[in-house]
Amino acid sequence: MEYIQVVLTSLASIIVLFVLTKLIGDREMSQLSMFDYVNSITIGSIAAEMATALEGDYIKPLIALIIYGLATLLISYSTCKSILLRRIFVGHPVILYHDGKLYKKNLLKTKLDLNEFLSLCRVSGYFDLKDIHTAILESNGKLSVLPVVKNRPVTPEDLNLSPTQDNILANVIIDGHIMKDNLKATGKNEKWVEKQLSNQKVQSIKDVYLGAYDSENDRLDIYVKLNDKIDGDIFA
Repeated sequence: MEYIQVVLTSLASIIVLFVLTKLIGDREMSQLSMFDYVNSITIGSIAAEMATALEGDYIKPLIALIIYGLATLLISYSTCKSILLRRIFVGHPVILYHDGKLYKKNLLKTKLDLNEFLSLCRVSGYFDLKDIHTAILESNGKLSVLPVVKNRPVTPEDLNLSPTQDNILANVIIDGHIMKDNLKATGKNEKWVEKQLSNQKVQSIKDVYLGAYDSENDRLDIYVKLNDKIDGDIFA
C-alpha cells in the first residue's frame, strides 16, 4: 500500500511541478536569477517531500508547493512591470572593466576575484585586457565583452555589402513523418513534398530522417536515414 501511495504522490508532484514550470516560464539555468535558482531548489525539495510522504500528510507539502510557485510567478510578473523590483530580485549589470581601468569595488561587489574575472575573459576569447574596451557582468552571471574597435569583427556594413537576410528553416519531415502544421505554414502541400523526394531520388518518405524547407531557394533539404557509423575519432 505504501508503494502505491509513493507512486501516486510522485505522479501528483510531477504534474504540479510541470504546471508550475509552465506558469513560471521556461528559462535555461544560465538565465535564472539567484532568487529563481534558490526558489527552484526549494520547490524541488518540497516536491520530493510530497512524493515520499508515507504517513499520508501530503496536503501540507502540496500547499507549500503551490504557494512557492505562485509567489515565484507573482514576483516574475512584478519584475516585468517594475524596474525597482527588477533590481531587487533580479539584480542589474555591473561594469568590471572599462577603457583600460579595472574596478576593484565592483569586482568585490560581484564576489569575483581578479583570477575569476580573467578566466571569464579567456572563456569569452580574450586573453589580453588591452583587446577589451568594456566588460560587464550581467545579472545572470555571464560576462558581456565589448572589444576595442580594431578587434571588432568586420560586418557586411563595414564592407558596403548588402547580403540577403537568412530565414529559419521549417522542419517539414522528421523521422519519416510529415509535420502537417509546419508544411501548411510554408504554403506547400504533400504533392510538392512528393515531387521534391522524386527530384532528389528518394524512394520513400520513410527513408527521410529530416526534411527542412529552404524558403530562399524554394526547395526541400533532405537528410536520409543512415545506419552507418563513422569509425575513428578525428578529434582525439
